[in-house]
Order: sequence, then structure tokens, then C-alpha cells
Amino acid sequence: MINRVLIRIKVVQLLYSYLLSQNEFRIESQVEHPSRDKKYGYSLYLDLLMLVLELSGIDVSNGRRESPLRGLARIKHINQGQLAKSLNANFEIRDIIVKERANPELFDAIIPSIYEAIPELPAYKSFAKIKAPTLHDEVVLWLSIVENLFAKNPAFMNAARENEDFTMAGFERGIASLKSTLGNYGDNRSLLIHARNSLDHSMEKAYELYHDLLLLASEITDEQAERLDNAKHKFYPTDEDLHPDMRFVENKYVQELSANEEFRSFIEDKKVTWVAQDSLITDLLTAILESDIYREYMAKPGEKTLEEDAALWRALYKDVILPSDALAEALESRSIYWNDDLQEMGTFVLKTIRRIGMLSQGENSKSHPIMPMYKDDEDSRFGADLFNNAVKHCNEYKELIEKFVNTSRWDADRLAFMDIVIMITAITEIINYPSIPLAVSFNEYIEIANYYSTPRSGAFINGILYSVTKHLKEEGTLLKA
Repeated sequence: MINRVLIRIKVVQLLYSYLLSQNEFRIESQVEHPSRDKKYGYSLYLDLLMLVLELSGIDVSNGRRESPLRGLARIKHINQGQLAKSLNANFEIRDIIVKERANPELFDAIIPSIYEAIPELPAYKSFAKIKAPTLHDEVVLWLSIVENLFAKNPAFMNAARENEDFTMAGFERGIASLKSTLGNYGDNRSLLIHARNSLDHSMEKAYELYHDLLLLASEITDEQAERLDNAKHKFYPTDEDLHPDMRFVENKYVQELSANEEFRSFIEDKKVTWVAQDSLITDLLTAILESDIYREYMAKPGEKTLEEDAALWRALYKDVILPSDALAEALESRSIYWNDDLQEMGTFVLKTIRRIGMLSQGENSKSHPIMPMYKDDEDSRFGADLFNNAVKHCNEYKELIEKFVNTSRWDADRLAFMDIVIMITAITEIINYPSIPLAVSFNEYIEIANYYSTPRSGAFINGILYSVTKHLKEEGTLLKA
């Protein structure tokens, strides 16, 4: 019942929040009106960030120069490491590289000697013994490299002095800034667990919303029954008050829904109720009684069939209840997830009403149970698997995206963060779920982009995904059509 359309939307939303809030590496900004020391310190800090990437086997030259490590055997345990990939995936780092704001070539002459000294550090030897090093383990190693091969290295300081803006205070400040950036790395395991739990919780809340929406028909009916009963006890009741038309309050669809054991069990177990929103029920009932749908239903004489009664409620949900501003406000006050879920859950409510309305004579709603939370076990695992794979391969897929972005036109508006998240999720699905056709993945994520991102995002994402899938097919990574 919670279909993959909604699952994809929720994965994108949670991945966006997770990536936005994760605290791996925070890049410092230059202060306003810097002194000479601060100006040089910040310049050195940017150079040092580039050197960390360069020593890790990441090309930061932007095509300007040949790598100073050319010809050297790559050090296995730091080459293309997690730390370097995480830094390189940072948008501020990419901006520094693209706009050539750093000048690491000043240190080209001594980079080979620094590189060759790394394996001799005690911290490196300890790191090499770790079977499955974490990003935190790499941070510890790089702090040792910075301290021993940058800060305390006379050759490195002499190379730094070649900069005409060099000051000793600025040098110390630049080193301290790099240590701060690396040392303030935050462990994201608890954040990841929270995001996964939030994903599960949002799915459960969506299923609860489905039941809440179905319950509205019953509670609106009860409200009308109470109104009719109160009218009978007026001081001077009219004949209409004493003998009201009971077809609306005795609606066969509502009776079938209320008799459904699965529905009642969920409502009782989750304590689902609209009691706190009395005004909503009143507002919706008033809108229903004033609607042409209700008037036409009551104007036709004779007893109604189950199909006719169900058709009434389908029309009321579609044209009166689901578009209601009062409902939107009530949902917002009850759950942060529900307004985003309303369209999809509303669709399933309409399908449920139709299914109950199609019951043949003698059947009851037990033979057409309320829709299950998921269609099957595969769908129940899809959201968590998609999210976990997207997090696991985030940097890898981000690099893949960047291959096909025109870096000479790096535009924050064009490459909005939400666009990146949508494309990472789409590529995760395209690569890791061979049974899902490419056309389905393309269409779903373009729709998400059109709704959640900028007006140009859909077309932009379509172009990037096309280029990525073409590249993956050419290299044999992607086999599906």
C-alpha cells in the first residue's frame, strides 16, 4: 500500500536532511578585513587542504600542472582514502579547486620527500594494521602527518617562506586551521541511525494517515447523526426534525468500513482519533452538506446500494475532504510528514472505498481487507536498502555526477543541493536494482525534482542521468535497458 513512489520521496527527503546535517568536515571561511597574519594563514590553510588531497592521490590541478607524485609508487593505505574522498566531495572544496583559489604548487619540490616519509611514521604503521579502518582512524593518521611532516618539517616551512606574504604567526594559524578542520570531524554513526529510524517512522506515520483519512467518514457520519438527534429534541421540532432522512447516516459503505476487524484493530491499537480536531469534523460536515454531491445524493429517492453509498464517499473525499484547507492545517498540527503524504495516501483511500463498494451481495469487508502497509516483503525492504546504499556510495556517485557537469559553469543555482541528492538516489536505484527499468527510475526522480527542487531541475537531472547511464553502459557496469 505504501508504494515505491512514496518510498522514493521519503528516501530523498531523509537523505537530504542527513547529508545536510552530517558533520564530517567543516571548511573555514576567511574573516572580514583580515590582518596580514590572518590573510596568509587562510591562504596556507587552503594550500594545505589541497596538499592533503594531492598526497591522497586526488587530482587538484584542474589541468594546470603535472602531479608532483608522478612516478612514485602509491601508498596503499592512504591512496584514494575515505578522508580524501569525503573532503573532495565537499562543495566548498570543489569550489576552491574549480576557482583555483589555492596555490599548492609552491610545495611541489618537497611533496615527494613528504610522501615517501609517510610510511615511516608510527601512526601510519599502526593505521596499516587496522583491518577495516574507519574515517575516524584516517583522521588520526592525518593529524599525525600534519603535525610531523608539515608543522615540524623545516623543509616544508622553508617552502612556505617562498610566499612573499609569509608570516610565522600566519603559518601557525594555517596549520592550526587544518588541524581544527580534521580534528573536529564528527562521528556520523548516531546521526545515520537516527535518519534510518526516522525513515521507518515516516513510513509508519504514512500508514497511520491512511487509516486516519478512512476514519473521517465514520466520524463525520457520527457528527451528522448527533445533529439529527439533537434536532428531534428541540423545543419546537419540525416534522422534518422528527422524521429525518437517515440515508446519509446509515450509509452502507461507512457501516462496512466500521465492521472491518482489521481496520478497527488498527484504530484501537494506535488510538487513532479526530477527537482533538472537533472543529475539523464540523467544518468538513458543513462543507459536505453544502456540496452539490450531497444534495444530488439526497435528492434521488429510494434506498441506496452499497456501490452508490461508496460512490458518494469517493466523490466527497475527492472534491470536498482531501482538498480542504482545514484538513491540511489539522494534518500539519499532528505530524510533520502528513501533508507530504496526503496525495499518495488519499489515492489509496479512494481505492479502498472503491474496493468496498464493489463487494457483491452477501460478502462483507473481511473478504476485501484494508490494504497492507506494503505490497510484499521486497517493498518493505526497498526504502531502507535504497537509503543505506545511497549513504554508502554517496561520494562515489557524487563524483560520477561531477564527470558530466560542465565545471566551467559551476552554478550553485543550477546544481542545487536537492538536485545532487535526487541524482545520488536515482543512480543508487539504477545501479543497485537491476529489476527496475531505467525508464521507471528516470520518470520517478524527474517527477520528484519537478516537485521538490527548482523549475529547471527536471530537465537538468534528466540530462545528467542520461549521460551517467550512457557512461555506465559503455564501461559495462550497467546492463539493463
